[in-house]
Amino acid sequence: QVQLVESGGGLVQPGGSLRLSCAASGFIFRRYAMNWYRQAPGKERELVATITNTGGSTNYADSVKGRFTISRDNAKMTVYLQMNSLKPEDTAVYYCNADQIRFPWGQGTQVTVSS
Repeated sequence: QVQLVESGGGLVQPGGSLRLSCAASGFIFRRYAMNWYRQAPGKERELVATITNTGGSTNYADSVKGRFTISRDNAKMTVYLQMNSLKPEDTAVYYCNADQIRFPWGQGTQVTVSS
């Protein structure tokens, strides 16, 4: 069955960096564009970044553009999110999922940006 397992979150000070990973299994990973989402307490889940199936094109929410970088390794069936210059408003649970089909959500990984 499909599994998405996010990891790499943690507590970081403003201005710090984190690298999130999402390990996928149970589907043909290389065929799907992939997204990172986040959900802050009391807010809707929002799309943060998208990468095409080959990794040749990416797109970002305005709030993270220039600070976050999405990438993928199709051989490892993993998608990454490098987050730099983190701000308190980046605090959220981060999830990955496919772009055009919604697989069961993973548990997410908590990112907390606080001094």
